Amino acid sequence: MEVIEVLHMNGGIGETSYANNSLVQQKVISITKPITEQAIVDLYCSTIPRSLCIADLGCSSGPNTLLVVSELIKAVERTQKKLGHQSLEFQVYLNDLPGNDFNTIFKSLPSFQENMRTQLGSGFGPCFVTGTPGSFYGRLFLANSLHFIHSSYGLQWLSKVPEGVKSNKGNIYMASTSPPSVLKAYYEQFQRDFSMFLKYRSEELVAGGRMVLTILGRKSEDPSSKECCYIWELLAIALNEMVSEGIIEEEEMDSFNIPQYTPSPAEVKFEVQKEGSFGIDCLEVSEVNWNAYDGDFCGSDDGGYKVARCMRSVAEPLLVSHFGEAIIDDVFHRYREIVADRMSKERTEFINVTVSLTKQG
Repeated sequence: MEVIEVLHMNGGIGETSYANNSLVQQKVISITKPITEQAIVDLYCSTIPRSLCIADLGCSSGPNTLLVVSELIKAVERTQKKLGHQSLEFQVYLNDLPGNDFNTIFKSLPSFQENMRTQLGSGFGPCFVTGTPGSFYGRLFLANSLHFIHSSYGLQWLSKVPEGVKSNKGNIYMASTSPPSVLKAYYEQFQRDFSMFLKYRSEELVAGGRMVLTILGRKSEDPSSKECCYIWELLAIALNEMVSEGIIEEEEMDSFNIPQYTPSPAEVKFEVQKEGSFGIDCLEVSEVNWNAYDGDFCGSDDGGYKVARCMRSVAEPLLVSHFGEAIIDDVFHRYREIVADRMSKERTEFINVTVSLTKQG
């Protein structure tokens, strides 16, 4: 089955929904907020537009979906008032793959609009919000129509599982035991995808338009580094246990690979410079604990439960499409115990690569 048909976060507002298990992503948005706000303020001050078109790519659903948009609008409104300019009209595009839970987003729009009016006063807006289903590895918008693009935790997802990964037996992603050919296949797929992403966005942005991208990545130059692959390796342990017990067929396990690539800052910089449409204003790395509740009191098993639920909200649709629904509760029960054990013994963090870009020409 095509990735575009099955890749989406768990919808709704239930216990295993992405909406209720996306605190890690919220923390990342908070960490990268100064970069995002600086970029949109610089854009406003250099162009003084009468209306502003913003696109959030890979918006998903839940509390984070409109969080970035509201912060961007507030930053512009503060700047506009400081300079004594009139209020702007805003057009916001929320993009994700067609399987995304857009209905939940649309239901939250009246309260979003009301909150913005309360915070910014009656002079705010108008603000028009549109859902844009489709892959960001193709064209999504009219040429020269966008001023600002934001994406957080979307671009590590590839357009497809790389070809040439059949030899990745016992693994579901790049791992320390993956053959060099598998690592090469993943990297080349990332290069193709990211290059296409940059090309299409350069066509859609106005001259001088800005883009801030945060990608789940790594510091190390080793693509199978523990800092980016470990969380999937632990899921592979749970699946392999079930293979050894005859619950999952070995062939099923060997044919399952996650369509993701977690790049280093150097790899991101190389692709941007090679494609040539954008200048880099800022390139930074940040970390966030696997357990976003870290700092609150909770034991390692409680932390394992939260991390397993977070990963389930992301990975469940991919697993269901390949293995079926019957194994899901069992997989994540095992995964929770494995994760809790590892978290009690070592430091576990996600690495984020954030790049702020300006369209050249």
